[in-house]
Amino acid sequence: MIPRRVVSLVPSVTESLFLLGLGDRVVGRTDYCVEPMPAVGAVPSVGGTKDADVDAIAALSPDLVLVNQEENTEAIHRDLVARGLRVHLSFPKTVADAVALMRELAAMLGAPSDHPALVRLADTVAEMESLRAHTVPRKVFCPIWMDPLMTIHGDTFISDVLDLCGGQNVFLDRPRRYPLAADLGRAAPWSNDRVGLRDTRYPRVTLDEVVERQPEVVLLPDEPHPFSEADAEVFRALDIPAAAQGRVLRVDGKALCWYSPRLADALPQVRAWLHPDERRAAPTEPRVKE
Repeated sequence: MIPRRVVSLVPSVTESLFLLGLGDRVVGRTDYCVEPMPAVGAVPSVGGTKDADVDAIAALSPDLVLVNQEENTEAIHRDLVARGLRVHLSFPKTVADAVALMRELAAMLGAPSDHPALVRLADTVAEMESLRAHTVPRKVFCPIWMDPLMTIHGDTFISDVLDLCGGQNVFLDRPRRYPLAADLGRAAPWSNDRVGLRDTRYPRVTLDEVVERQPEVVLLPDEPHPFSEADAEVFRALDIPAAAQGRVLRVDGKALCWYSPRLADALPQVRAWLHPDERRAAPTEPRVKE
C-alpha cells in the first residue's frame, strides 16, 4: 500500500518529498525541516531531530516515518519500531547514495521515476562526473565546527560532494581519534577495540594541522556551525595557499550537506567555489556570504 500519511524526521528528506510533488503526504516534520518555505511551515512539528516526541508522532497516525541513522537517535528509531510504526531508515554517505534514496522514496510513495527533479539531478551529476574527469582537483579544507575545530573524514557526504565537484578533502584520511587528547596529538589513541562503534568521521584538528595540509580553498559553511567573518579571519591569517589567493569563503552550508533534489543547483555552485575561473554552458554563480 502506498503511504498517504508520512512523518519525516530528516530535513533533506522532507524537502525531497516536497520537491518530488509529495508534500501533501507530509503530516509531521521536525523543527529543522525548514525547506521549502512557505509550504513546509504549514506542517506541524514534532520536535527536534534528536528529541522528536514519539507520542506526538504516533498521534498523527502515520503509515510511514522517515528517519536517518546520523540525524536521529537510535532511541527514537527503536521507540518508533516498538510502537509498530512503519519506519524507513536511511544514511546516505555519497551523492550516489542520495540519488538512490530519492529514487527509492519516489518509488515507495508513487512519484514518477521520470519526475523532472530526478531527471535534472541525474543530468547534473553526469555533468559533474564529466568535468571531474578532466580536472586537477583543488585541495579543500571544510570545517564543520570552530571551537573545537572539527572537520570531515573522507567517509562523509560532504567529502563526496567536494570530490564530485573537483575538490580533494585535505583531511579525507584523518579519522577522529579517541580520547580528545589523542585527537589533538597530546596522547596515544585508543585501540580500535576500545573505540568500538564510536563515530570516527568528524576529527577535531588543530590550526597547525590545517597549515600542514596546505589547502587551496577553505569553505566555511553557515551550518551546522554558523562560521563568522571573525572565524574567516583566523584562516586568512594562516600560511596556506587559500589565504594567499583569497580563497577563504563563507558559503551556503545547505549546498554541501543537504541531499535533496536541490543538489541539481548545489553541485554546480560548489564547483564554482572550487574552480571560479571555469566557464560552463549555463554558469551558476556561487552564493558567497558577505
